[in-house]
Amino acid sequence: MNWGWLDRNLDTVLEDLSEHIQIALVSLLLGCLIAFPIGLIAYRWRAAYGPLLAITQVLYTVPSLALFVLLINAVGIGQTPVIIGLTIYSLVILVRNLVEGLRAVPPDVIDAATAMGFRQTRRLFAVELPIALPAVVAGLRLACVSNISLVSVGALIGTGGLGQLFIHGFQIDNPIEIWTGIVVTIALALALDLLIVGGGRLLTPWTRAVR
Repeated sequence: MNWGWLDRNLDTVLEDLSEHIQIALVSLLLGCLIAFPIGLIAYRWRAAYGPLLAITQVLYTVPSLALFVLLINAVGIGQTPVIIGLTIYSLVILVRNLVEGLRAVPPDVIDAATAMGFRQTRRLFAVELPIALPAVVAGLRLACVSNISLVSVGALIGTGGLGQLFIHGFQIDNPIEIWTGIVVTIALALALDLLIVGGGRLLTPWTRAVR
Protein backbone atom coordinates (compact mmCIF):
# COMPACT_ATOMS: atom_id res chain seq x y z
CA MET A 1 0.00 0.00 0.00
CA ASN A 2 1.36 3.39 -1.03
CA TRP A 3 0.08 5.26 2.04
CA GLY A 4 2.01 8.45 1.23
CA TRP A 5 0.40 8.85 -2.19
CA LEU A 6 -2.40 11.16 -1.01
CA ASP A 7 -0.04 13.61 0.72
CA ARG A 8 2.11 13.88 -2.40
CA ASN A 9 -0.83 14.21 -4.79
CA LEU A 10 -3.34 16.32 -2.85
CA ASP A 11 -3.14 19.11 -5.46
CA THR A 12 -4.02 16.61 -8.20
CA VAL A 13 -7.00 15.31 -6.24
CA LEU A 14 -8.28 18.86 -5.63
CA GLU A 15 -7.85 19.72 -9.31
CA ASP A 16 -9.77 16.60 -10.35
CA LEU A 17 -12.46 17.43 -7.78
CA SER A 18 -12.81 20.95 -9.18
CA GLU A 19 -13.20 19.60 -12.73
CA HIS A 20 -15.72 17.04 -11.51
CA ILE A 21 -17.86 19.70 -9.83
CA GLN A 22 -17.68 21.97 -12.85
CA ILE A 23 -18.81 19.30 -15.32
CA ALA A 24 -21.60 18.00 -13.05
CA LEU A 25 -23.04 21.41 -12.19
CA VAL A 26 -22.79 22.93 -15.67
CA SER A 27 -24.64 19.96 -17.16
CA LEU A 28 -27.25 20.16 -14.37
CA LEU A 29 -27.78 23.87 -15.00
CA LEU A 30 -28.15 23.32 -18.74
CA GLY A 31 -30.55 20.48 -18.05
CA CYS A 32 -32.69 22.77 -15.88
CA LEU A 33 -32.73 25.52 -18.51
CA ILE A 34 -33.85 23.08 -21.20
CA ALA A 35 -36.21 21.01 -19.03
CA PHE A 36 -38.18 24.02 -17.76
CA PRO A 37 -39.74 25.10 -21.09
CA ILE A 38 -40.17 21.47 -22.17
CA GLY A 39 -41.91 20.69 -18.89
CA LEU A 40 -44.22 23.69 -19.21
CA ILE A 41 -45.16 22.66 -22.75
CA ALA A 42 -45.91 19.13 -21.53
CA TYR A 43 -47.94 20.54 -18.63
CA ARG A 44 -50.01 22.98 -20.67
CA TRP A 45 -50.59 20.60 -23.58
CA ARG A 46 -51.19 17.16 -22.12
CA ALA A 47 -51.04 15.49 -25.52
CA ALA A 48 -47.39 16.55 -25.82
CA TYR A 49 -46.33 14.99 -22.52
CA GLY A 50 -46.23 11.37 -23.72
CA PRO A 51 -44.12 11.99 -26.84
CA LEU A 52 -41.75 14.38 -25.06
CA LEU A 53 -41.21 12.02 -22.15
CA ALA A 54 -40.76 9.08 -24.53
CA ILE A 55 -38.02 10.94 -26.40
CA THR A 56 -36.13 11.75 -23.19
CA GLN A 57 -36.52 8.15 -21.98
CA VAL A 58 -35.13 6.76 -25.22
CA LEU A 59 -32.12 9.07 -24.97
CA TYR A 60 -31.65 8.01 -21.34
CA THR A 61 -31.34 4.35 -22.37
CA VAL A 62 -28.26 5.01 -24.53
CA PRO A 63 -25.16 3.79 -22.61
CA SER A 64 -23.18 6.76 -21.33
CA LEU A 65 -19.83 5.75 -22.80
CA ALA A 66 -21.39 5.11 -26.22
CA LEU A 67 -23.13 8.49 -26.13
CA PHE A 68 -19.93 10.30 -25.14
CA VAL A 69 -18.02 8.65 -27.99
CA LEU A 70 -20.75 9.57 -30.48
CA LEU A 71 -20.69 13.17 -29.27
CA ILE A 72 -16.91 13.34 -29.71
CA ASN A 73 -17.47 12.99 -33.46
CA ALA A 74 -19.73 16.06 -33.34
CA VAL A 75 -18.02 18.38 -30.86
CA GLY A 76 -14.53 16.99 -30.33
CA ILE A 77 -12.63 15.75 -27.28
CA GLY A 78 -12.84 17.54 -23.97
CA GLN A 79 -15.51 18.34 -21.41
CA THR A 80 -18.12 19.34 -24.00
CA PRO A 81 -19.29 15.85 -25.06
CA VAL A 82 -19.70 14.78 -21.44
CA ILE A 83 -21.55 17.98 -20.50
CA ILE A 84 -23.92 17.53 -23.45
CA GLY A 85 -24.44 13.86 -22.63
CA LEU A 86 -25.20 14.51 -18.97
CA THR A 87 -27.55 17.33 -19.92
CA ILE A 88 -29.45 14.90 -22.13
CA TYR A 89 -29.61 12.29 -19.35
CA SER A 90 -30.92 14.83 -16.82
CA LEU A 91 -33.89 15.80 -18.99
CA VAL A 92 -35.96 12.68 -18.36
CA ILE A 93 -35.71 13.21 -14.58
CA LEU A 94 -36.21 16.97 -14.54
CA VAL A 95 -39.06 17.10 -17.07
CA ARG A 96 -40.99 14.29 -15.41
CA ASN A 97 -40.67 15.73 -11.91
CA LEU A 98 -41.62 19.23 -13.02
CA VAL A 99 -44.74 18.04 -14.84
CA GLU A 100 -45.83 15.66 -12.09
CA GLY A 101 -45.22 18.34 -9.46
CA LEU A 102 -47.37 20.86 -11.33
CA ARG A 103 -50.09 18.29 -11.94
CA ALA A 104 -50.22 17.57 -8.20
CA VAL A 105 -51.29 21.14 -7.41
CA PRO A 106 -54.88 20.88 -6.08
CA PRO A 107 -57.46 22.16 -8.59
CA ASP A 108 -59.23 24.19 -5.90
CA VAL A 109 -55.98 26.11 -5.27
CA ILE A 110 -55.74 26.93 -8.98
CA ASP A 111 -59.40 27.95 -9.04
CA ALA A 112 -58.93 30.18 -6.00
CA ALA A 113 -55.92 31.91 -7.56
CA THR A 114 -57.86 32.42 -10.79
CA ALA A 115 -60.79 33.86 -8.86
CA MET A 116 -58.41 36.30 -7.18
CA GLY A 117 -57.46 37.64 -10.59
CA PHE A 118 -54.18 35.78 -11.12
CA ARG A 119 -53.44 35.46 -14.82
CA GLN A 120 -51.88 32.25 -16.11
CA THR A 121 -48.23 33.35 -15.94
CA ARG A 122 -48.55 34.98 -12.51
CA ARG A 123 -50.47 31.98 -11.21
CA LEU A 124 -47.73 29.66 -12.46
CA PHE A 125 -44.89 31.46 -10.70
CA ALA A 126 -46.76 32.63 -7.60
CA VAL A 127 -48.89 29.58 -6.86
CA GLU A 128 -48.25 26.45 -8.93
CA LEU A 129 -44.45 26.34 -9.01
CA PRO A 130 -44.04 26.97 -5.26
CA ILE A 131 -46.41 24.10 -4.50
CA ALA A 132 -44.63 21.88 -7.05
CA LEU A 133 -41.20 22.79 -5.67
CA PRO A 134 -40.72 19.68 -3.48
CA ALA A 135 -41.13 17.45 -6.56
CA VAL A 136 -38.78 19.68 -8.54
CA VAL A 137 -36.18 19.54 -5.76
CA ALA A 138 -36.46 15.74 -5.67
CA GLY A 139 -35.71 15.69 -9.40
CA LEU A 140 -32.75 18.01 -8.94
CA ARG A 141 -31.33 15.75 -6.25
CA LEU A 142 -31.61 12.65 -8.43
CA ALA A 143 -30.21 14.39 -11.52
CA CYS A 144 -27.31 15.87 -9.55
CA VAL A 145 -26.26 12.57 -7.98
CA SER A 146 -26.62 10.84 -11.36
CA ASN A 147 -24.42 13.47 -13.02
CA ILE A 148 -21.72 13.14 -10.38
CA SER A 149 -21.53 9.38 -10.89
CA LEU A 150 -21.53 9.59 -14.69
CA VAL A 151 -18.81 12.25 -14.82
CA SER A 152 -16.44 9.49 -13.74
CA VAL A 153 -17.28 7.55 -16.91
CA GLY A 154 -16.19 10.57 -18.92
CA ALA A 155 -12.63 10.04 -17.71
CA LEU A 156 -12.45 7.11 -20.12
CA ILE A 157 -12.48 9.61 -23.00
CA GLY A 158 -10.03 11.99 -21.32
CA THR A 159 -12.52 14.45 -19.86
CA GLY A 160 -11.03 14.87 -16.42
CA GLY A 161 -12.61 14.67 -13.00
CA LEU A 162 -12.27 12.13 -10.23
CA GLY A 163 -12.66 9.24 -12.66
CA GLN A 164 -9.04 9.79 -13.64
CA LEU A 165 -8.05 8.56 -10.20
CA PHE A 166 -9.87 5.26 -10.80
CA ILE A 167 -8.24 4.75 -14.18
CA HIS A 168 -4.71 5.76 -13.24
CA GLY A 169 -4.87 3.90 -9.94
CA PHE A 170 -5.92 0.74 -11.75
CA GLN A 171 -3.19 1.15 -14.36
CA ILE A 172 -0.42 1.42 -11.78
CA ASP A 173 -2.08 -0.94 -9.26
CA ASN A 174 -2.46 1.76 -6.59
CA PRO A 175 -5.48 0.97 -4.36
CA ILE A 176 -5.01 4.20 -2.39
CA GLU A 177 -5.57 6.28 -5.52
CA ILE A 178 -8.61 4.22 -6.48
CA TRP A 179 -10.17 4.47 -3.02
CA THR A 180 -9.44 8.20 -2.86
CA GLY A 181 -11.42 8.69 -6.06
CA ILE A 182 -14.31 6.56 -4.75
CA VAL A 183 -14.49 8.22 -1.33
CA VAL A 184 -14.23 11.78 -2.68
CA THR A 185 -16.89 11.08 -5.32
CA ILE A 186 -19.29 9.73 -2.69
CA ALA A 187 -18.55 12.66 -0.37
CA LEU A 188 -19.18 15.12 -3.20
CA ALA A 189 -22.52 13.50 -4.05
CA LEU A 190 -23.60 13.62 -0.40
CA ALA A 191 -22.49 17.24 0.01
CA LEU A 192 -24.32 18.50 -3.07
CA ASP A 193 -27.40 16.46 -2.20
CA LEU A 194 -27.51 18.04 1.26
CA LEU A 195 -26.99 21.46 -0.30
CA ILE A 196 -29.98 20.97 -2.61
CA VAL A 197 -32.09 19.65 0.29
CA GLY A 198 -31.16 22.68 2.38
CA GLY A 199 -31.97 25.06 -0.45
CA GLY A 200 -35.30 23.34 -0.99
CA ARG A 201 -36.18 23.68 2.69
CA LEU A 202 -35.33 27.38 2.65
CA LEU A 203 -37.56 27.91 -0.40
CA THR A 204 -40.46 25.92 1.05
CA PRO A 205 -40.77 27.01 4.70
CA TRP A 206 -44.43 25.91 4.76
CA THR A 207 -43.31 22.27 4.55
CA ARG A 208 -41.75 22.70 8.01
CA ALA A 209 -45.01 23.77 9.59
CA VAL A 210 -46.03 22.19 12.86
CA ARG A 211 -47.57 18.80 12.19
